[in-house]
Amino acid sequence: YAALRTSTGSGNLSSHHLSTWLDDPSLHQVWPRPESLRTNCVENPMARAWPGMNFLNPGEKIVHNILLNDSKASSRSDALAGGCLRANACRSIYWNPSEVNAALVTCGGLCPGLNSIIRGITNCLWFDYGITRISGITSGYNGLANPDENPSIELNPELVDEIHMKGGSILKAGRGGFDAAKICATLERLGINMLFVIGGDGTQYAGHMLFEAVREKKLPVSIVGVPKSIDNDVLFVDRTFGFDSAVTAAAEVIRNGWVEAYSCNKGVGVVKLMGRDAGFVAAHASLASNLVDLCLIPEVDVDMEDVFAHVDATLERKGHMVIVVAEGAAQQHVATGKKDASGHTVYGDIGIFMRDSLNQYLKPKGGRTFYIDPSYIIRSVPITPNDHIYCSRLANNAVHTAMRGYTGVCVGAIHNVVVIIPSKLIASGKKQLKINSSTWQTCVQVCQMPLALSGWLKD
Repeated sequence: YAALRTSTGSGNLSSHHLSTWLDDPSLHQVWPRPESLRTNCVENPMARAWPGMNFLNPGEKIVHNILLNDSKASSRSDALAGGCLRANACRSIYWNPSEVNAALVTCGGLCPGLNSIIRGITNCLWFDYGITRISGITSGYNGLANPDENPSIELNPELVDEIHMKGGSILKAGRGGFDAAKICATLERLGINMLFVIGGDGTQYAGHMLFEAVREKKLPVSIVGVPKSIDNDVLFVDRTFGFDSAVTAAAEVIRNGWVEAYSCNKGVGVVKLMGRDAGFVAAHASLASNLVDLCLIPEVDVDMEDVFAHVDATLERKGHMVIVVAEGAAQQHVATGKKDASGHTVYGDIGIFMRDSLNQYLKPKGGRTFYIDPSYIIRSVPITPNDHIYCSRLANNAVHTAMRGYTGVCVGAIHNVVVIIPSKLIASGKKQLKINSSTWQTCVQVCQMPLALSGWLKD
């Protein structure tokens, strides 16, 4: 237990287990506790159904940084220095399945894979644990705060059987509506003791606040989050579900932009992709298509004179060009100075700006742009096969984590192993594409971008 000996940090989840969540964390220097002190004494029904099945050691952990002689050690966060517990099935569980009343809620905007997560959680609860009381909360947190106005759906295997073949969410994902006091009252009134929260960093922050609220009321509820983000900007995890599908759809749109560009003398295809604060979709779609000559991301400021120079050089060399721009890129050129009702910055339309600026520059020279903004098309597509497999893993592990008695946590992959991470950490910021990462460096090189547009020049 030496490696597990700490009362704080990502590896000690005593404050997130229903058997110890009301205790002083300093009382639990070792987590999980020695076997003789553990309170998970219900036998997992899968142990009887599949006698040869392998179950986790409850203390199995993943080390966050697996590199020796790390060239980027100084830039890495130590928030997960304590490692993370694995999030799979254990032989001994906390909850008696006959006592579980579960609910799922999808919050925020749409994302490929929401229906796959709903299907996976429902089927795992039903078939693996024999839990048949499963409610689908509609309209996000609104459905928990005001259930009379947003009736829930009774989920079962027959209802969810084919929903993964569709985009969107059968639960009508919704924004806003979070009210911890009202939601606690709803959970208590309906007898819900297991809640799966599917949404982005804002949703998971609200999930953490709800965890704090139910703990204050001593209301035993396992709250487990499944982080989502098309932009792949959730901290710590390898990738978010839906990202692979979004990149696949975006790469096809880039191909369309390329067809338009190469079919015209001095044609420039401009494709705007999602990515308010992170350039993962733009960079990965550019790499996936191998057709892009310039990729603009939020993490790198650019001067339009450098853009024009690269356009001239590329048209001279190839006769056509494709530019991919993330929606949050180059905001210094289109800043609005406004905030929305949630306090978020209202971004200017960099796609339109690039289209108009390049047309003004190119048309006197006989060139022109072809502008494509796929926008919501990318987030509403059905999920790709690999993404669906990932969703199934996340869904199953979310259920296993809840059945083990954890609460106020999220599940996500680190080094391709699904682990348990406190929701507060997931919601503590947004991940960005590091300009010294191999992904961005490869993107710059594959696109043959000049140094001036790479972000590597120091002021």
